[in-house]
Amino acid sequence: MLVIDQRIATQDSADAELLLSFEARSKSRLHCYSTHGEEVGLFLERGQPALQDGECLSTRDGRVVRVRALPEQLLHVTCSSPFELMRAAYHLGNRHVALQLGDGWLRLPDDYVLKAMLEQLGATVTLVEAPYQPEQGAYGGGHHHSHAGDAEFSYAPRLHQFVSKA
Repeated sequence: MLVIDQRIATQDSADAELLLSFEARSKSRLHCYSTHGEEVGLFLERGQPALQDGECLSTRDGRVVRVRALPEQLLHVTCSSPFELMRAAYHLGNRHVALQLGDGWLRLPDDYVLKAMLEQLGATVTLVEAPYQPEQGAYGGGHHHSHAGDAEFSYAPRLHQFVSKA
């Protein structure tokens, strides 16, 4: 088994390639197969951002593995004005939907309820198959809800470190 345990700087060449969905790229522990069928065990540091398309990883035996984003079924959202697109993004964000942002468009995983909501807001929604790379968020790390300094992961910004004033 090819054991991957480290993220590294992008390399010009790679010894192997992983083709992964966004969900798989979001995991720090994963059992999968390279594009050539080699069994792979992913053991990365927890709490890190999702792997990006083109990012490189290092194996325990020194090989380089390149990550590729698997095309997924996505909703491609456009609107008649920047305000309407901002309004659509607001309503999706209010539902904690991760969004991929482009120049004049949004993309999100295919979901019939969200599609109906967006169409009700006046957005044009089409189904596309493309790699999905949503924004990482303001805090950069993986998705978690810790607000305590003693927890395994604690947000760095003071904004989320609640302290009572006596």
